[in-house]
Amino acid sequence: MLLVFGFSVFFRATGEGIFHCPRCGGDRAYRRRAARRWLTLFFLPVLPLRRLGEVVECRVCRTRFAVSALRTPTAQQLAAALPAGMRAAAGLVLRSGDPDDERSRGRAIEAVAGYGERGYDDGAIDTDLDLRTAFLEEEVARAGAGLAVEAKEWFLARCVRVGLADGPLDEPERRTLHEIAHLLGMSRAHALGVITMTEAAAH
Repeated sequence: MLLVFGFSVFFRATGEGIFHCPRCGGDRAYRRRAARRWLTLFFLPVLPLRRLGEVVECRVCRTRFAVSALRTPTAQQLAAALPAGMRAAAGLVLRSGDPDDERSRGRAIEAVAGYGERGYDDGAIDTDLDLRTAFLEEEVARAGAGLAVEAKEWFLARCVRVGLADGPLDEPERRTLHEIAHLLGMSRAHALGVITMTEAAAH
């Protein structure tokens, strides 16, 4: 009797979800699959051998990617991160100036509403002002991770307008705005240009 031995790689599903497929260019369902080499007999797996790691497989185009593909935010995640990031940035700017100034709080509400969060009000501002600075900074960085250069400039310009609502920027407000720009991934020179242009436009 002739025995046919061989080696093949088989995949086992370990999870699923939604991710941004690099090939499709949009949000798609995926399966996370673990690969393992097997000794086969008559093309059937009989003895497990070395583990080969995990891949992410798009359920639409069937392309397989490294697990690092899951790090790219989906459109839904970005949509949620932007208003949260602007809330956090507005809180940081208000905290560095006069958080009780009605004009500044009104400008902050306007900025956050511009990113789609309609329920943001004075009560929400007070809640955000009590949050840890580290948490607020994480929210800004998360929002900035998926933004194009022009979108980062617009985001920062809105923050500058919050700071300008009660008058010219003071030094603590400028430091905060530069920190926000850094969290967004902007250079200091780039941030200075946006801040200066926004100040000039406000006069």
